[in-house]
Amino acid sequence: MRRYSLDIGRILLSIIFLGSAATKIADPAGTQAYMAAYGLPMTGFLLVGAIATEALGGLTLLLGFRARAAAFVLAGFLVVATVVFHTNLGDQQQLLHFLKNLAIIGGLLMVMTEGTGPLSLDRRDPSVAEEPASLSTGA
Repeated sequence: MRRYSLDIGRILLSIIFLGSAATKIADPAGTQAYMAAYGLPMTGFLLVGAIATEALGGLTLLLGFRARAAAFVLAGFLVVATVVFHTNLGDQQQLLHFLKNLAIIGGLLMVMTEGTGPLSLDRRDPSVAEEPASLSTGA
């Protein structure tokens, strides 16, 4: 199990971004209305950017292809989304979203630090990633 823990974590992180992109694709008008309610301009442009970031970032995490870079981009995206949409911490739902996003950012930082795991595309290209010291001792 330890051998594949990075892969499992990376794949689980990808699911939230792929699911979020799918939700935005399924209801673009609702997503734009949500964005507009927070005073964001150019919601059509921002919607396309959010979908592209979440879909491409989620897919690269899922496959483990350039996953460290994807984790960096997704963490930045999530910091911005958290600050814009989830800072009303007096509202219990917003507090839960805020804390969930912090946990996801933590997971993305782990991907950036530790890499992807043996089942990733990055592992098949030695120029992209090296075995993290924490896993190179066997297991």
